[in-house]
Amino acid sequence: MDAILSLPFALAVAILFCIVLLRTNATYWAGRGAAAGLAHSRRLSARLARPRPAWALARAGRLIERWGPIAVVLAYLTVGLQTAIHLAAGSARMSLKHYLPAAVVGSAAWAFLYATIGLAAIELWVDSALASPWLWLVAGAAVLAAVVRVLLVRRLRRPRDTVDEAAQSRAGHERSGT
Repeated sequence: MDAILSLPFALAVAILFCIVLLRTNATYWAGRGAAAGLAHSRRLSARLARPRPAWALARAGRLIERWGPIAVVLAYLTVGLQTAIHLAAGSARMSLKHYLPAAVVGSAAWAFLYATIGLAAIELWVDSALASPWLWLVAGAAVLAAVVRVLLVRRLRRPRDTVDEAAQSRAGHERSGT
């Protein structure tokens, strides 16, 4: 990576752009191929009537359904969901007329950010973590506590009536024979 960033800025951005565009398109096509393979395999799809995707892929699929190409563009700014979103876009067979422009815009933004502040931010983080590991340990614990709190608050706020209503609705359908 240092070799790329030692090149003139425009060339470094162009190389990074090509790398990320090729990588994410390969992920998109892998998802599309996996979905096609699963659809063509009747025996496998009958046996796995409802496959359970991994957490990140399921979340990425929901993001694709809700935001479409915007999710693809924003995926370039995430860590951990980027590959899952491109895989979900491919497996959902997102139209190329929507995917490719989003991939180009996202790749350009990623390449520019990575060539300018991306590596500097990573180097700063590593240097500060090495200088003061206790600070990062405390910061990590604070972030973990915040995530746990948000999840608990969400769980406690979830209306229990909707669960009871759904169970009653299913029971009513079973009694009526529908």
